Amino acid sequence: MRIRSMMLGAAMALALDAKADEGMWLPSQLPGIAKNLKGAGFRGDPKDLADLTRAPLNAVVKVGGGTGSFVSADGLVVTNHHVAFGVIQYNSKPERDLIANGYVAVDRAGELPANPDYRLRVTVGFDKVTDRILAQARGKTGRAYYDAVDAASKALVAECETEDGMKCSVANMFYGRDFYLVKQLELRDIRLVYAPPRAIGNYGDEIDNFVWPRHAGDFTILRAYVGPDGKPADYSPDNKPYHPPSHLKLATDGVAEGDFVMLAGYPGITYRHRTAAEFADQVEWRLPTSVAVLKALQEVIEAQGKADRDAGIRYASQLQTLKNGIKRFSGELEGLQRSNAVAVRREDETAMLAWLAGQSDGKTLRPDIDQAMALIAQGKDVRERDLLMGLLSTQTQLMRGALAVDRLSVERSKADAARETGYQKRDEELIQSQLKQVQRRYDPRVEKALVTSLMLRYQRLPDAQRLPEVDTVFGRTPAELAHALDRIYAATKFGDEAERLRLFKATPGEVGKSGDALLVAARALRPALLRIDDERKAREGDLLRLRPAYMQALIAYREKQGKAVYPDANATLRVSYGKVTPLVARDAVTYAPLTTVAGIVEKNTGKEPFDAPKPLLDAIGKGDFGGYADPKSGAMPVDFLSNLDTTGGNSGSPVLNAKGELVGLNFDSNWEAVSASWMYDPRYKRAIHVDMRYMRWLIDKVYPSPALLRELGVPAR
Repeated sequence: MRIRSMMLGAAMALALDAKADEGMWLPSQLPGIAKNLKGAGFRGDPKDLADLTRAPLNAVVKVGGGTGSFVSADGLVVTNHHVAFGVIQYNSKPERDLIANGYVAVDRAGELPANPDYRLRVTVGFDKVTDRILAQARGKTGRAYYDAVDAASKALVAECETEDGMKCSVANMFYGRDFYLVKQLELRDIRLVYAPPRAIGNYGDEIDNFVWPRHAGDFTILRAYVGPDGKPADYSPDNKPYHPPSHLKLATDGVAEGDFVMLAGYPGITYRHRTAAEFADQVEWRLPTSVAVLKALQEVIEAQGKADRDAGIRYASQLQTLKNGIKRFSGELEGLQRSNAVAVRREDETAMLAWLAGQSDGKTLRPDIDQAMALIAQGKDVRERDLLMGLLSTQTQLMRGALAVDRLSVERSKADAARETGYQKRDEELIQSQLKQVQRRYDPRVEKALVTSLMLRYQRLPDAQRLPEVDTVFGRTPAELAHALDRIYAATKFGDEAERLRLFKATPGEVGKSGDALLVAARALRPALLRIDDERKAREGDLLRLRPAYMQALIAYREKQGKAVYPDANATLRVSYGKVTPLVARDAVTYAPLTTVAGIVEKNTGKEPFDAPKPLLDAIGKGDFGGYADPKSGAMPVDFLSNLDTTGGNSGSPVLNAKGELVGLNFDSNWEAVSASWMYDPRYKRAIHVDMRYMRWLIDKVYPSPALLRELGVPAR
């Protein structure tokens, strides 16, 4: 399939003096900054990077909650240990703890199936569809505007997904100004090939998270499979390895300070073009509140895991995600405060609006901008309620499943195009897969404790934020809450996989008549959740209509300043480029950009999280680094630092050298730069990567897999 490579016009005009270390660029923008790329050290043709069907970008994939890349003709995929952690956890049991011990498949028959909802997607199409999306929305407001955009998006997605194995979506650029249809091949049979032990893949855990220097071997190798006919298929022993259109070549040389590097991946969301009021809300309320709520959930899981090892394993992946989120939000708050982000953004916005007053379209744009700002201010009224209700349906297993089955029973009575996004026919297979995996990620005592933590906080909300349906289900006091949860979880049969799947397949009438205690609770909560949805959609519809005025003004103002304009990240494929760069963190504190195995030994205490495995320490002691050591120092590299522009979702993104060879895997940001999703500060923004020399050495000398190295094209030394 050929993808049209389109420049994005005036809305995405590029300043030729754009800094190499800033920007999550759409591939189609890269020819416009060819001079910058070449000047930074890129040896290829920037035009090749604009075509997603050509190497190297067609080897970059979205996998799990992050990014990965094909590294062999037989579908090997390399990503982060933490991106594949759910796969490792899913295959772990107390008697076979792959989290602690790692895993090396002896042969392809020994490769282990991922959890049923784990997916890999390859982007094969990216086309501008703004006119089609907005055709029926123009002239409408609120919920009507939202519904028109939603209906047009669903229609395009339905057309796109008529081809077997394709998953499509509509991406919103510049907050409603432009829309793109993203077409992705979705592979469902992903298997675990090679994972280092936790004490390598997550060496340092939360103490080192978002901190430099790092010494983590944060990588895992998977393999993608397809059916005998070559098409995407569910797991089957009869499936065969997927043959990607291209794969990355592992570099045999490493990197050094000052070397050009480039990253391609799927960054989640950035907010750099948000209003000053939204910056203030993030710093003053959202970040500190989120940290407090998530910490309480973390404490629940840790306490339950100490009392029950099996429960600890079942919730290991969720715990890791919580800890990462807490650390990230804490760092983001500190960074935004350090950069004085609220004041800086407010001053910038004030200057922009003053400039706009003198422009020919200022009087046309300003009323929409003022309306958008008023809507944003109104969102504060129910923000804590909505945060807690959102966590109720994402941080639980059985409750989440019951809410999904109940909502699906309602949506199934509608025409598919009228169903809620996430509950269409195209989504049912994923919902079913999530219901299947519950068995290995659920414990009733842990779930009740998690719900208790959330609902106790909810019970302290002012009456204006309370929902009568929630009070009916969970009560208004801690004692009523405890009684309700004991009753619901004692009476439900939803914990049985066969029963969950039976209800998933049941007719809407059968689900509606079910007397299962958890489904009865989900049914009772449904009106409240639907009202929250309605309020959100009405607000989002108006913001989709109004924000483009703000963006039009901001883009024009940035261009006047001679600054590059790129859209905020939104989980679409982006490219960043820069150099291997040291960090001056604060007065008299400067960090070199490469770490070595000597740091592993220095940090090692023998106790988690600095409990380096004996095979690793023995191999370091032998000093057999031939073919992998840094040529200048003779040291064995572990991780390196660059000034690449990254954010959440870039975990696992391949880091390439000037020749397009794989030299690293992105896995983290430094503490000083966690706030970069909101504000880019070139003094501090750094990205942290696993050096591929360390990965190759581990596979060669520490936990050997000669066959895997041969397939990777880098045979054992």
